[in-house]
Amino acid sequence: MLFNSLHFLVFFPIVTLIYFSIPHRFRWTLLLVSSYYFYMSWKAEYVILIIISTLIDYIAAIKIRGTDSIRKKRLFLSLSLAGNLGMLFAFKYFNFFSDSARALLEKFSIQLSPMTLKVLLPVGISFYTFQTISYTIDVYRGKIKPERHLGIFAVYVSYFPQLVAGPIERAKHLLPQFYKKHDFNYKMASDGFKLMLWGFFKKMVVADRLAVLVSTVYGNPTDYTGIPLILATIFFAFQIYCDFSGYSDIAIGSAQIMGFNLMDNFKRPYFSRSIGEFWRRWHISLSTWFKDYVYIPLGGSRVSVPRMYLNLLVVFVASGLWHGANWTFVIWGALHGMYIVFEIMARPFKNKAFHAIALDRLPRALMLIEVGWTFLIVNLGWIFFRANSLSDALYIVTHLFSGISFNFTGINIGFSWNELFISFAVIAFMEFVHFIQEHRSIRQFLSGRPLPLRWAVYLAIVLSIVFLGKSGVQFIYFQF
Repeated sequence: MLFNSLHFLVFFPIVTLIYFSIPHRFRWTLLLVSSYYFYMSWKAEYVILIIISTLIDYIAAIKIRGTDSIRKKRLFLSLSLAGNLGMLFAFKYFNFFSDSARALLEKFSIQLSPMTLKVLLPVGISFYTFQTISYTIDVYRGKIKPERHLGIFAVYVSYFPQLVAGPIERAKHLLPQFYKKHDFNYKMASDGFKLMLWGFFKKMVVADRLAVLVSTVYGNPTDYTGIPLILATIFFAFQIYCDFSGYSDIAIGSAQIMGFNLMDNFKRPYFSRSIGEFWRRWHISLSTWFKDYVYIPLGGSRVSVPRMYLNLLVVFVASGLWHGANWTFVIWGALHGMYIVFEIMARPFKNKAFHAIALDRLPRALMLIEVGWTFLIVNLGWIFFRANSLSDALYIVTHLFSGISFNFTGINIGFSWNELFISFAVIAFMEFVHFIQEHRSIRQFLSGRPLPLRWAVYLAIVLSIVFLGKSGVQFIYFQF
């Protein structure tokens, strides 16, 4: 069930109305049934994987808590990790590693016919797998106690607003909220609805509009050089941001209407002044997950400098692989790892250089340079993320500045001049809102304005969704 579908626009109000109408003790049952129905609307059989993952970690956590033996604790944690990651590997990575092994052996004239699994990737498996794994690890570390109520734990794993594309919640934050009685709160509901509206705008008006040009150019990149490739790459940067952050806004907003608080997942990442800051603003729930459960256990920054650099590279390569079973994602992750390492190494020299030319005395100019540079190298990474193959990515990188011409006559880029103008206009509007949010909450900004102006803004967004938006387009991150 897509958020941007009529199905959800009927489903969500009904669930919310029933939720606030029934006694608190029955609400977890409603949420569990609703969440399973929400997930089964894609492919009913795959709910079995969620149930298996739920049972594995429910039992493992209780067993870990119930013994004083370190060996047994590690055994049950290992069983949890093996069960969850085993399912993730089988459905998402088995064919990738099988094909990669075949290709590698063929380099040495060794013929191999590897087995492949003809299965569809279950929607959101990477998200709920990481969420439930973090629960078991936190129980093992003694940070939380195991949840004894199987039903409520099952809701934690499958809660429908954030089930298929996050945010990847932590048990310490989300689980207690299922025990709290939520009365309808007009302020929370109003704020949640506005956030959902903004998410629909970003997804349907910006992301899905830009997707037309991006798909046309990246679908056959060798047909283009220069400006079409540059334009498609920049548009993809905004497409993926609006697509994914739009989902997060709808998820967080819908949960907020029901009285739940989910963690922020994006904080205007294209205003970042460094790659390190970018990852503190982009897909926050995943970046903090890798920090807490991979980077720090590897030693983090408490080790030698070369080892710290290696830890960073491992984390970012793993992050790339998490996104997809393709070498393009691995290279995307490795690029960001190298960006971070280079950024750390170059920091003293950069500060001296900026001081030498007195650029540090011009904070606004310095900020624009840093933001522009960060956006530029992030876009370079997006080429590998979006390209269908390594050969396509390398072609795009090597032909970005070839045969530059602004004459699109006779070139099919999937857009007319009017559509290009609308695309730039909606991006500019969104970035204007983001600029305001960098300094103060947009809700606070609007609350201080006259009522007619506030409603004019809301109405404009609604009308843009109705007349400019595209419905029923799947979210990009559903494939991860």
